Amino acid sequence: MFALLAALLFVLALIFEIAGLAVGGVVTVATLGTAGLLCLALHLMGVGAGWSPLKKS
Repeated sequence: MFALLAALLFVLALIFEIAGLAVGGVVTVATLGTAGLLCLALHLMGVGAGWSPLKKS
Protein backbone atom coordinates (compact mmCIF):
# COMPACT_ATOMS: atom_id res chain seq x y z
CA MET A 1 0.00 0.00 0.00
CA PHE A 2 2.74 2.45 0.95
CA ALA A 3 4.75 1.52 -2.16
CA LEU A 4 1.80 2.42 -4.38
CA LEU A 5 1.35 5.72 -2.53
CA ALA A 6 5.08 6.45 -2.88
CA ALA A 7 4.93 5.80 -6.63
CA LEU A 8 1.94 8.14 -6.95
CA LEU A 9 3.74 10.88 -5.01
CA PHE A 10 6.85 10.50 -7.19
CA VAL A 11 4.73 10.76 -10.35
CA LEU A 12 3.07 13.90 -9.03
CA ALA A 13 6.48 15.36 -8.17
CA LEU A 14 7.69 14.62 -11.70
CA ILE A 15 4.63 16.27 -13.25
CA PHE A 16 5.03 19.31 -10.99
CA GLU A 17 8.73 19.55 -11.94
CA ILE A 18 8.08 19.26 -15.68
CA ALA A 19 5.18 21.73 -15.63
CA GLY A 20 6.86 24.11 -13.17
CA LEU A 21 3.87 24.01 -10.83
CA ALA A 22 3.65 24.66 -7.10
CA VAL A 23 0.49 24.69 -5.00
CA GLY A 24 1.04 27.50 -2.55
CA GLY A 25 4.18 27.38 -0.47
CA VAL A 26 3.46 24.00 1.04
CA VAL A 27 3.08 21.50 -1.80
CA THR A 28 6.25 21.64 -3.88
CA VAL A 29 8.39 19.10 -5.71
CA ALA A 30 10.62 18.73 -2.64
CA THR A 31 7.61 18.13 -0.36
CA LEU A 32 6.20 15.45 -2.67
CA GLY A 33 9.61 13.81 -2.97
CA THR A 34 10.08 13.74 0.78
CA ALA A 35 6.60 12.31 1.32
CA GLY A 36 7.34 9.67 -1.32
CA LEU A 37 10.57 8.70 0.42
CA LEU A 38 8.74 8.48 3.74
CA CYS A 39 6.14 6.13 2.25
CA LEU A 40 8.88 4.05 0.64
CA ALA A 41 10.69 3.76 3.98
CA LEU A 42 7.47 2.70 5.72
CA HIS A 43 6.89 0.09 3.02
CA LEU A 44 10.41 -1.30 3.42
CA MET A 45 9.92 -1.45 7.21
CA GLY A 46 6.86 -3.63 6.69
CA VAL A 47 4.31 -1.18 8.06
CA GLY A 48 0.85 -2.13 6.86
CA ALA A 49 1.91 -5.61 5.75
CA GLY A 50 -0.29 -7.35 8.30
CA TRP A 51 2.51 -8.88 10.37
CA SER A 52 4.65 -7.73 13.21
CA PRO A 53 7.85 -9.24 14.52
CA LEU A 54 6.71 -8.42 18.07
CA LYS A 55 3.51 -10.51 17.99
CA LYS A 56 3.31 -13.17 20.68
CA SER A 57 1.62 -16.45 19.85
